[in-house]
Amino acid sequence: MGDLKDRVVISSLRVLPQRWLSHCAGAVMSTTLPGPLARAAVRTYGALAGVNFSEVRDPIESFRSVQEFFVRALKDGARPVDAAANALVSPCDGAWGAAGVVEQGQLLQVKGRPYSVAALLDDERLAARFEGGAFATLYLSPRDYHRLHAPVAGDVVAARHVPGALWPVNSAGVRFVDGLFARNERIVVLLRPDRAAGVPNDALLALVAVGATMVGKVRLSFDDLVTNDGGQARVRSYDPPHRVEKGSEWGRFEFGSTVVLLATPGWAHLDAQAPGTPVRMGAGIGVAC
Repeated sequence: MGDLKDRVVISSLRVLPQRWLSHCAGAVMSTTLPGPLARAAVRTYGALAGVNFSEVRDPIESFRSVQEFFVRALKDGARPVDAAANALVSPCDGAWGAAGVVEQGQLLQVKGRPYSVAALLDDERLAARFEGGAFATLYLSPRDYHRLHAPVAGDVVAARHVPGALWPVNSAGVRFVDGLFARNERIVVLLRPDRAAGVPNDALLALVAVGATMVGKVRLSFDDLVTNDGGQARVRSYDPPHRVEKGSEWGRFEFGSTVVLLATPGWAHLDAQAPGTPVRMGAGIGVAC
């Protein structure tokens, strides 16, 4: 029955205007409401999604729309960042999906459904650098904190906006849309980690924030690069690079989706967990050595 439902969802979205639906969803959630209505909308959304209100930094009455609440900041200490010098930490709240090693230019969307690294990054030459490296997929749910943070300290040297489709990234999309993450609109951020013992000079992390149906925008916090704005593909190189510390913010989802993390081989070792295992931003997910 579950398979049939998922197939119906995907079949419906093949004929429905995905981008228009996502624009409408973003517009509705971003609508500024009068104080009492805004508070009611935020509390209702939070209760239905299962948000932990005790973690929220700002008072509920300060949010003028559901969208503002969705990209909320958390109280200091709500997401402690693993302080171990070699810890590689989760860039977001979420749950583990497929993880492993890039082989023959491919990684896994789900068991038995590989897709191309070159297609995901929209760059064949860049993709070749990740052959044999570790990858992980992290899914965000509506209750999660939706800001994105650096897994390690280093320099953001480039970013790329890749236009695309807006398929859902739930079980229906993951199971029945081939190359889902390489087809959906996304932003690719390239992070050069600090040099340390065991970390080669050419080490690189790719952080791919993947959009989805009903995801309003994916935004960078240090640049005006944004998805779902009707624009063309854009590539940015930063000279000087944008400095980030481990755990510092680099972007956000305006309604959430998925992060795919890839590391060049030989230095990043991920402690992959079973699909569905929860993870919080700042928690150690591996080591960089």
